[in-house]
Amino acid sequence: MARTDTFTGLSEFLAVAERASFRAAAADLGVTPAAVSQAIRALEQRLGLPLFQRTTRRVSLTEVGGTLLARLKPATTEITESLDALGALRARPAGLLRLSVPRMALPLVIEPLLPEFRRAYPDVGLEVDVDDRAVDLTAERFDAGIRLGELVERDMIAVRVTPDVHWSVLGSPSYFALRGRPKRPEDLINHECIRFRFPTSGAIYRWEFERDGREFSIDPPGRIVVNDSALMHSLASAGVGMIYASDLIAERELADGRLERVLERYLPKTPGLFLYFPARSQMQPKLRVFIEAARNLMKRRGRGGGATAA
Repeated sequence: MARTDTFTGLSEFLAVAERASFRAAAADLGVTPAAVSQAIRALEQRLGLPLFQRTTRRVSLTEVGGTLLARLKPATTEITESLDALGALRARPAGLLRLSVPRMALPLVIEPLLPEFRRAYPDVGLEVDVDDRAVDLTAERFDAGIRLGELVERDMIAVRVTPDVHWSVLGSPSYFALRGRPKRPEDLINHECIRFRFPTSGAIYRWEFERDGREFSIDPPGRIVVNDSALMHSLASAGVGMIYASDLIAERELADGRLERVLERYLPKTPGLFLYFPARSQMQPKLRVFIEAARNLMKRRGRGGGATAA
């Protein structure tokens, strides 16, 4: 036997109690008077008590019906207010937005974007989890993530937040004056390279190159290993050794001459960073306005940030 929903018949009960008429209640609910009468009859049978006194001229609550109405009124008011509050969220972004981002996204996206975003949307809180590993957004309850385009799953919606990444082998003028400049990737064996260890996996990053349409990677020699990109750049600028890094991250050091490129003809270009999220998540106002803010950041960089399926 199918279990009856606890709330079945309550809408009809409240409507009839308010209007003191089956016909008027039916009009309010958009159903027939017969449907309202049947729902009330079923509710009374379920409760085993009469809720209304019916005559040909009027409908009034019984003592039991009045007691039920008095108990239901506060609850229905609270439900209505709760639904109204949810409706307000559609118009006014609010709540906590949880983001998973890699370290390289901090100076490129998070740091330039968040101050302006917080001023524009003070009711939206943000939790930024910095992690270079692959993350399951749904399982870990993130609203969105930022990753390199090649790492974004195909069933996600992706919005570009940086230009494509040009990878570079970089060193300081003082290092090159002392050790010379490598001409080919194989020349790295005679150089000091600062190596990067991924904080989560513990793996050492292999430097990636291209030659004659073929991709290959090298485990570079070096006696210094770090797991922080800021330290890696600082050591390279001080002449300690060469590093492998994104041109986006090294933009300032390249502009002011602290670092210089080598091996440019052998270095690849890969898709940049993307803000990504499940399709259903973009219905959230807090995420919609963050997406728009990310697009505006891209426009200020002189490139469009259109949404695509990853």
